[in-house]
Amino acid sequence: MEEEEKGFIIKDRRSFDKEGGLKEEKAEDARPAPEKGKKEEAKKTEDQRPPLPEVNFNSLIFSLSSSAFFNLGEIPDPQTGERHKDLPLAKHSIDIIAMLGDKTKGNLDDDEQKFLDNILADLRLRYVKAIKNQ
Repeated sequence: MEEEEKGFIIKDRRSFDKEGGLKEEKAEDARPAPEKGKKEEAKKTEDQRPPLPEVNFNSLIFSLSSSAFFNLGEIPDPQTGERHKDLPLAKHSIDIIAMLGDKTKGNLDDDEQKFLDNILADLRLRYVKAIKNQ
């Protein structure tokens, strides 16, 4: 009895043909991949977001200070629009900025040092006011 050879089918799923041009999709191959929709949604969200700031010392201090301002109740929650106070967390953010100031002393240029000093003075003043108004 002769054994029938079982073959296999090769489907070329590459996007390019032999000449390097894009292949036309057949209807059966055109079904969307489940992850493709998620990737496209993420891409749309990224396109709607404003550009991120440059990565430098001032942007780090600005980010940390934004957290402190938020926890001092100075900045509303972007999702709810409500303001809330968490003074221990605000103090923690202020302390982190102060620690960065101590650790970078002598290594900052004049603009960075002025920015750091001004932010710290402003945050500390607001923190003291918030403590008094409790």
